[in-house]
Amino acid sequence: MKLKIIELEKDKIRITLEGEGHTMVNALVDEILADPEVDVAKYVIKYQFSDPELFVTMKPGSAKDPITVIREAAQHMVDRCDALLACLKN
Repeated sequence: MKLKIIELEKDKIRITLEGEGHTMVNALVDEILADPEVDVAKYVIKYQFSDPELFVTMKPGSAKDPITVIREAAQHMVDRCDALLACLKN
């Protein structure tokens, strides 16, 4: 997957996720929103075959930056998938 940073500031980020669709990005947004320091997390796919654009903003005074939050959310998704695979092996 390729990411393209469109906008990056201390408390917000806007990126595109090349080649991804609703399934992965929707799950990522849900994980991001689970972080109490996140103010807004949403995505848009402007056209049927365009890459999704992810937008994340942090609450005022947040100690975390949006890149850290996205990384943590992605790692939570990986951990959950690993746990599911482990259960299916038994």
